[in-house]
Amino acid sequence: MKKIIALTLCTLASASVFATLPPLTPEAQEAATLAKAKADYGNRVGGYQLCLSQNKVADQYKMPGTPAPAACVAPPPFVAPVAAAK
Repeated sequence: MKKIIALTLCTLASASVFATLPPLTPEAQEAATLAKAKADYGNRVGGYQLCLSQNKVADQYKMPGTPAPAACVAPPPFVAPVAAAK
């Protein structure tokens, strides 16, 4: 009996997972797009900084006659995404 009650409660609780959310307002959609673009740019900057630090360490341990590490490419300045024209 306890298992049936527990199963019923779990089933009812999991039904809320399938509820749909209302669509985002245009302002919220633009804010989400801007946040995603900033996060992507931050990842590119972080990758560039990681490349610089790896090259610095590689230069310290480089043996004579070995090629230099690959050059790092700096990301372009951040440009906010343009809202779609309606």
